Amino acid sequence: MIPFSVLDLSPILQGSDATQAFRNTLDLARHAERWGYKRYWLAEHHNMPGIASAATSVVIGHVAGGTSTIRVGSGGVMLPNHAPLVIAEQFGTLEALFPGRIDLGLGRAPGTDQATARALRRDLDSNADSFPQDVLELQSYFRPAAPHQTIRAVPGAGLNVPLWLLGSSLFSAQLAAVLGLPFAFASHFAPDHLMAALRIYRAQFKPSEALERPYAMVCVNAFAADTDAEAQRLVTSLQQQFINLRRGQPGPLQPPVDSLEGRWSPMEKAGVEHALSYSVLGSPETVRRGLAAILEQTAPDELMVTGQIYDHAARLRSFELVAEARAALAGGPGSP
Repeated sequence: MIPFSVLDLSPILQGSDATQAFRNTLDLARHAERWGYKRYWLAEHHNMPGIASAATSVVIGHVAGGTSTIRVGSGGVMLPNHAPLVIAEQFGTLEALFPGRIDLGLGRAPGTDQATARALRRDLDSNADSFPQDVLELQSYFRPAAPHQTIRAVPGAGLNVPLWLLGSSLFSAQLAAVLGLPFAFASHFAPDHLMAALRIYRAQFKPSEALERPYAMVCVNAFAADTDAEAQRLVTSLQQQFINLRRGQPGPLQPPVDSLEGRWSPMEKAGVEHALSYSVLGSPETVRRGLAAILEQTAPDELMVTGQIYDHAARLRSFELVAEARAALAGGPGSP
C-alpha cells in the first residue's frame, strides 16, 4: 500500500489555547501511529493565532517523545528564518534522542508576514534567494566531521537526518531534482503548479547519496465523516480560516457552521474553493473515491493528509476513516 502520512498545524481552537492544541496534537499522533500512518509532520508558522507549532523542533520532540514508531518531522522548517547550523544542531539533537525517526522538511517561504520575518531574523539579508546555498550548508553539517574542521554541528555531524524539500511552485521541485532529495508539494493550499512540479522533479532528478530515484509526496486536505453532509460541515472551519487569513485577520480555528452563505463574497468563495481544490470530503465511500482519483492523477510515492477540524473527536474520526480508505485502496499507485 502507498504510505499515508499526517501534516498537523497544531490548531489553536476558538475558546481554547496552545496547551490544549499540543495535547490534541500528541493524541492525534498516537492514534495515527496505531492506524498505520508513516510520518507525522509539523509546520513552522509565526504570528498566527490559530497555529501553535511555531517552535517546530520543540513540538517534534514532544510528539516523538510521546510515540514510539511513527516518523516525526517538519513540514516544514522555513530555512530562511534560521542559520543552517542552528537547524543542524536542533535536528541532530532530535535524531540523537529518537534515532531513525526524524525527518527534516525544508521550505523557503517565511511562514509569516514580512514584519514578523524581520522580527525573526533581525534583518532580511537572509532570504529565499540564498535557499539553495543554505540547503547545501545544512547538508554539510550532517556529514561526518573532517579533521581540523572549524565548525561542527554537535550533535548533528555524522547523523542520518533525511532532508526533504517542500514547495508550492516549481523552484523547489527543480532544486530537489538537482540535489537528489525527496520532494513534497503543498497542493493542500497551492494546487496550480502541482502537476508541472511533479513532471519537472521526476524528469530532472539526479540520483544522490540520499536517494537513488525520485520520491514525491503530495499533500491533500481530508474531511471524512459518517455522511457527506457532516463532512461538508466540518470543512467550514478551514474555509473560515482561509477567509480570515485573506482578509488579513488571522485567528483561532472557528467552530463549523451549517452554511457560509452571507459570510463570504462570491470572489472569496471562488478563491477559497480553488485553493482547496485538492481536498477530499464526505462519507467513507466518497473519500475513498476522492483519494483514488488523486492517486491516479498524481501517482505519488506517498500521500500526506491534513485536516483542520475544530472538534477533536471528529478530527480523530476523520483520520481513522482515511486510514481505512487507504486499506481499501491497497494495490494503488506509489511505493511503500
